[in-house]
Amino acid sequence: MKGNEALAEAAIRAGCKCFFGYPITPQTEVAAYLAKKLPKTGGQFVQAESEVAAINMVYGASAAGVRCMTSSSSPGISLKTEGISYLCGADLPCVIINVQRGGPGLGGIQPSQADYFQATRALGHGDSRVIVYAPNSVQEMVNVVNNAFNLADEYRMPAMILADGLLGQMMEPVEFPETETAEVKKPWATNGHGGSREHNIVNSLYLKPDVLEKSILERDKRYKDIEAKHTTAESFLCDDAELVIVAYGATARVCKSAVNASRAKGIKAGLFRPVTLWPYPKKELVAASSNAKTLLTVEMSTGQMIEDVKLAIECKKPVEFYGRTGGIIPTPAEVLAQIEKITKTLDMEGV
Repeated sequence: MKGNEALAEAAIRAGCKCFFGYPITPQTEVAAYLAKKLPKTGGQFVQAESEVAAINMVYGASAAGVRCMTSSSSPGISLKTEGISYLCGADLPCVIINVQRGGPGLGGIQPSQADYFQATRALGHGDSRVIVYAPNSVQEMVNVVNNAFNLADEYRMPAMILADGLLGQMMEPVEFPETETAEVKKPWATNGHGGSREHNIVNSLYLKPDVLEKSILERDKRYKDIEAKHTTAESFLCDDAELVIVAYGATARVCKSAVNASRAKGIKAGLFRPVTLWPYPKKELVAASSNAKTLLTVEMSTGQMIEDVKLAIECKKPVEFYGRTGGIIPTPAEVLAQIEKITKTLDMEGV
């Protein structure tokens, strides 16, 4: 299946009942697939009049206790950020898909990873976070969808699947695992009560500072719990690696080829791939780079993840960067050249 369509099918199987979106390349197939298939499963598909409208429809459906989703590409996500902040402030779960394209502004429709800062730092104002998954294959995009919905419900917060145009448009074999979508109890939902309980109110406005602070600190406890329990990463040939590449998403596939080519030349390189970008797998990276002399981050951006890499290892080792941007995908040969360059420098310095 094409990546975008596989995401949509996985969402249906995960129990998504409502989708609200607006077309934008390169994610349009997500909405197109759901427009055909979601109503056949008893769900509702709405093409909103704008991205702003779509995210506020998600707010309404989620407040009523419905498992719901939206998708877009980079400029569209920017328009949704105010609504995402409201979702965070009202403690509402949902899944948001971002199939990234080049930016800033309208940029281009080619693949990009330049929304890393937006996803992990600024998906809305205030002390808020969203769970962020960064799959690197069509199969993994399918696998993380159910996790995203489940964690969003458990912690009452949005979860984002951060893909890119390459993953969204490529076709690969895919299997859909059997998933249990048992109905999650949502006693906080505004879904009618027949006089059996007090009225539920879903709101993100707190006019008393002490009440607002209390809600923020309670939410922060949940964020810390997620950081402690729900980091995910993959290590490849890192046990004896003297140089560890850190890459995520589609770029990690390129880097894996470069690592294999390096090993064939006798260079001890390895690959660390974070699957969750928030929470970032800090402990896993420290373990994977324990024998490394240096690290190299590779991204389709000007270098946004490098800050998290340095923070994770507490700047105890040098961190280099190589990237392409504007919709250009780095090649295995380019990454291999960087590995050889860094290795030569280390040899010359006697490290």
